[in-house]
Amino acid sequence: MNGLVVAALALGTIVTSLSLTANAAVDDAAAHALAKKNDCFKCHAIDKTKKGPSYKKIAAKYRDKSDGEEKAIKNMTCGPKVKLEDGSEEEHKIIDTKDPKELKNLAQWILSR
Repeated sequence: MNGLVVAALALGTIVTSLSLTANAAVDDAAAHALAKKNDCFKCHAIDKTKKGPSYKKIAAKYRDKSDGEEKAIKNMTCGPKVKLEDGSEEEHKIIDTKDPKELKNLAQWILSR
C-alpha cells in the first residue's frame, strides 16, 4: 500500500474511534430519567411532534452547530418564550437541576437523537 492510503486509513480509524467515544459518553438512562422527572415528554417525543418539536427535529436544528449544546441547555434552564407547533408561544419549562453534568448529558442525549 502506498503511504497516502495508509495515512488515510489511519485517519479514518482515529475519527471513527473519537466519534464512538463521544457517543459513549452520553448516559442514556440518566438523561431519559431526568427528562421524565421534569415532564419533558409531556411536550416532546423522540421522533414525533407533540406540543413541542420532536427531539429528532431539535437535534437536526442544533447538532452541527458549535453552540448547539449551549443553546439546548439555555432553553432548559432560562425559560425563554418558545414557539409551539400550533404557532402559539409560551415560556419553556425550567428544568429542575442545576448540575452542569446532568444538563450537559441531557443536551447531548437530545442532540444525539
